[in-house]
Amino acid sequence: MLRPKQRLALWTIAGIWLLSGILLFLSANAFAQSQASRSTDIYSQLQLFNEVLLKLRQNYVTDLSDEELIQAAIKGMLSSADPHTNFFTPNEFTDFTTSTRGEFGGLGIQIDKKGDYITVVSPIEGTPAYRMGITSGDRIISVDGVSIIGASTDDAISKMRGDIGTKVRITISRPGVQKPLEYEIIREAIKIKSVPYAFVLDNGVGYIRISQFSENTTRELRTALSELETAGIGGLLIDLRWNPGGLLDQAIDTVNEFIGSNKLVVETKGRLPESNRQYLTRFPARERNYPIIVMVNEASASASEIFAGSLQDWDKGLVVGKTTFGKGSVQQLYPLSNGYGAKITTSYYYIKSGRCIHKTINDRILRGQYVTEDEIKSDDETSHKSVYYTVNKRVVYGGGGITPDLVLESDLLTNLGAELRRKNIFFDFAVNYVISHDHQVPKDFQVSQDIFDEFLQYATAQDVKFTPVEVDSAAAFIRNTIRSEIVGKVYGEKEAYKISINQDRQLQEAIALFNRFNTMAQMFEYAASLQARN
Repeated sequence: MLRPKQRLALWTIAGIWLLSGILLFLSANAFAQSQASRSTDIYSQLQLFNEVLLKLRQNYVTDLSDEELIQAAIKGMLSSADPHTNFFTPNEFTDFTTSTRGEFGGLGIQIDKKGDYITVVSPIEGTPAYRMGITSGDRIISVDGVSIIGASTDDAISKMRGDIGTKVRITISRPGVQKPLEYEIIREAIKIKSVPYAFVLDNGVGYIRISQFSENTTRELRTALSELETAGIGGLLIDLRWNPGGLLDQAIDTVNEFIGSNKLVVETKGRLPESNRQYLTRFPARERNYPIIVMVNEASASASEIFAGSLQDWDKGLVVGKTTFGKGSVQQLYPLSNGYGAKITTSYYYIKSGRCIHKTINDRILRGQYVTEDEIKSDDETSHKSVYYTVNKRVVYGGGGITPDLVLESDLLTNLGAELRRKNIFFDFAVNYVISHDHQVPKDFQVSQDIFDEFLQYATAQDVKFTPVEVDSAAAFIRNTIRSEIVGKVYGEKEAYKISINQDRQLQEAIALFNRFNTMAQMFEYAASLQARN
């Protein structure tokens, strides 16, 4: 026998679904008479859902949560769509919208879980944590008096984030300091940088890394371009590798910086008329006569594919690296009642040349469905049979991501390098080294043989096993990474990054192109000659 409260909840749920069915039926009839049979079918399916729900609540062996049942049903329903169509709880919806807004109330630290401890990887310059002296290697052991030892990174972040202007008390265990350190910090708006690195390389070429397309990307890109061009760069390399995408308007406005106003960047095509839109640039832009290279890889997706593909279509940049991921679907965010939300795929992206960058086979993979290597190969071959043309009639290949003009392979870590990374040996060694040297490390620090041997001894003590042959094959990587980590602990993440890219073979090959070619035309001609050979 159901309790009155349970009965009321069930009939409320049933009423909602019944009303939904009626509204769907009426809406379909208003749309077109031909939809009536389909709407009737939806109504009957909603009746079926209602029956199952009532039977489950009446007869299941234990009490079930109405909320959990309905949410499970919604998630199950969305799972029949693509992997980018999702349902959000209130907390998830808030987190998702925060990540695209580009700022939140926090402390300004990058953290990672190392063992049982939430460890500071790096404080962000100019933030509350940075000003108070929190440093790389600090272990956060409690937040507002509550221990977070053993907590997940997400749990730690949720405890430290909060409303701007509120206080949070964190307790830190610092290597080399016996007693825990306590900090009371006022949360500030922490902006998530889309352009974390912008600097001039040794050959006079500007380097810009765009990590995502968030609310601030265009403004940050303009600032970076202004600073680099003032420095007199002879070329520009834009690194979009591992960029998962983000906001469409930011992709369009960043493309605008290179192609000028009133130019088509992308259009969307979907089932509903309102999903079919063209997006044109809006602002005048200065003419940039230096050569531009855009780097992508298999993890470049969505907005980063629109950016790379658009510069390729408008002949404003040479795209190099590996074929991008192929996430060319458009999602619309829909706030729902009580703080819930949904993200629903409504259309696909088509860039200037007419290419649809979406790779549908990825939807199956992301859903966990089994896809054979032959199917993947066949899908890639089909994509490369579709020939399109840029504004200046260069050949590009369409469908299934952005195919680079020039393929550049990346290096894989050796087994020893991967193991040293996995066990955080570089990070921990650098923290200990900097502390033991009282943070007195020169900016041009080099790894001597004594330091190299000391590192290997430290790795051995942490149960990392290796042979002399393995050390020899990974020696350059090990030395460069030790140097990067130690310099970064003293001079910041940007200086560490400048050193780390010395071992990035794919990037170094792209940089070398600027030493061989002075103009975009020369780069395009070189890429075309290689394509002709293949």
